[in-house]
Amino acid sequence: MSESTQADKRVMECTPKLGGGTGEQAGNGNGRKGPRKRYIALVIFLIVAVLAGIGGGIYWMYARQFEETDDAAVDGAVTPMSPKVAGLVQDVAVKDNQWVNAGDVLVKIDPRDFDNAVQEATANVQAAEARLEAAQTNVQLVEANTSATLGQADAQVKQEEAGVQEQQAAVTMAESQVASAQADVAAAQAEATRRQADLKRYEALDPRAVSQQARDAAKAAADAADAALTAAQKREVAAEAAVKEARSQVEAAQSKVTWATAGVQAAKTGPEQLATAQAQVRNAQAALAQANAALAGAQLNLGYTTVRAPIAGRITRKAVQPGQYVQVGQLLFVIVPKDVWVTANFKETQLDRMHAGQPAEITVDMYPGRVFKGHVESIQAGTGARFSMLPPENATGNFVKIVQRVPVKIVFDEDPAKLPLLGPGMSAVPRVRVMGPGSDATTQPSMISTTSAGD
Repeated sequence: MSESTQADKRVMECTPKLGGGTGEQAGNGNGRKGPRKRYIALVIFLIVAVLAGIGGGIYWMYARQFEETDDAAVDGAVTPMSPKVAGLVQDVAVKDNQWVNAGDVLVKIDPRDFDNAVQEATANVQAAEARLEAAQTNVQLVEANTSATLGQADAQVKQEEAGVQEQQAAVTMAESQVASAQADVAAAQAEATRRQADLKRYEALDPRAVSQQARDAAKAAADAADAALTAAQKREVAAEAAVKEARSQVEAAQSKVTWATAGVQAAKTGPEQLATAQAQVRNAQAALAQANAALAGAQLNLGYTTVRAPIAGRITRKAVQPGQYVQVGQLLFVIVPKDVWVTANFKETQLDRMHAGQPAEITVDMYPGRVFKGHVESIQAGTGARFSMLPPENATGNFVKIVQRVPVKIVFDEDPAKLPLLGPGMSAVPRVRVMGPGSDATTQPSMISTTSAGD
């Protein structure tokens, strides 16, 4: 007898009889089919439960290898484009959503004012170069004249000193002539006195005692003596005048010596004059450098009138038109490059086994059904709330603990040039493998350091 028959028999024995023949007939017929169905249902339920448990365990074992979040979006290093100079827009060479390469011309600003500034700065540079050349020439002249002037001044001093000595000798000679003239005057005075005395004696005698010839001879001798005295006196006056002239010549020669000595002192200031000339050269060099810097700045501003793309990307948020006057720093448009990534805000409880280098699968809402390959590049050292514009203040006494989210940067493994159109802000769902093949969860150190602090 089979086990099912024995079970049915036990069920029938335990079932109370409900009546006469009708109940017994029901117990022997349809009554046997009911417990069998319940038994089969129970067995099927148990099998399904076991299979569900096994499947759930398998799914749990598989799912625990991944961390997933839908709080993620595509991100990118967008580049706002602004002019560096103010001016009137001449031409706009791009359109909305147009792809541009690095170096492409985007906007042209009227360059005429800046061209004039370049020409003015060029003229200032040329003037500064001329001043520098003049200052350098002056230095050469000072260097050449310093030694020559000093030698000439020394020679002039010696010459003037020799002139002083010569004039002093002339004074000495003139003084000796004065002394000789004075002696001659004294001799002539004595001779004239003697002759006058002789003449008076001859005139006092009786005319008969002295001949007229003797008297005439005495008178002639007296007159000759007077004339000799007069001549000697004139020679004395001339000699004294010569002395005065010689002394004035000495004074003039001494003043020339003083002037020549001053020239020597002035010539000795040559090093100071050379230093002054060299300082003028340095000032001219500084002025030239300043003029060159102004020229370079003017040339830069002229170059800034042509706005070029610094990177390759797509033009978005275009807000400039020809004829518009733009200011420095005014937003013209934004360039969005193809190099994008995903910023995923994982819960802090999901980061225990996550680290850089782990593989990830990314789905983007714009491309349903397509899975992109990527990997974790880095994990931010802090929660998103902590770096927000208004971070939470937990010292007010009403703190409620909330699971925080930490931004994780996930990059695409595919070549950015081969990726479809992906723009910052697009919704994404990344799933990171934190266990299993490729995760290296047991060998790689975690990017998050666990710290504890008590309030």
